[in-house]
Parts: sequence; C-alpha cells; structure tokens
Amino acid sequence: MRSLNGYEHDPAAPRTLQNPWTRERAQEWADARNHFREPVFIEGHPYAHPRVSVPNPPPAEIQIDGETLHLAHYGTRGAHYSRTPPPVERIPQS
Repeated sequence: MRSLNGYEHDPAAPRTLQNPWTRERAQEWADARNHFREPVFIEGHPYAHPRVSVPNPPPAEIQIDGETLHLAHYGTRGAHYSRTPPPVERIPQS
C-alpha cells in the first residue's frame, strides 16, 4: 500500500488509497519491473556505477561519459566492463 500510495497512507483506513496511481503509471511501473537490468561494474572501481545499468544479456560495448567500455565478464553479480578492448583472435594463414 505504501509503495503505491507513498507516505500519505492512512493506517486507520488501510484499504483506502489517498492518492491512487493512474492506470498508465501503474502499467509503466509494472513494465519497468519486467525488463530486468544488470548493475555495471567498471574495472578499478569496487562498487557498481550509480547511474548506469544494462539489459540482460549485456551489450559487448557501452559508452559512459564519452568513454567506450568493453564487456570483460558477466556473472551473477552483474556485468563487468574494462577500458581495454578484448584481445584479437589471430587466425593462422595456411
């Protein structure tokens, strides 16, 4: 109730919404929860980037503040990006 109604919720009337959401706002909220996003960790920083998240699965490259970051690895704790590009695979000439 509080998450939908905010702090204007009246505990004396628990089934009454003081400031109900519109149908559109509720649908936007539900849609946002259906599109899971992963936290972004950048090489050299111990914590996730506070303003950026990526979709699941994460893209191979992202741009943050004009800098291109490359996906280093992806695991249960989020997407980890590096400033160094991945190594280029060399194919031997026959």
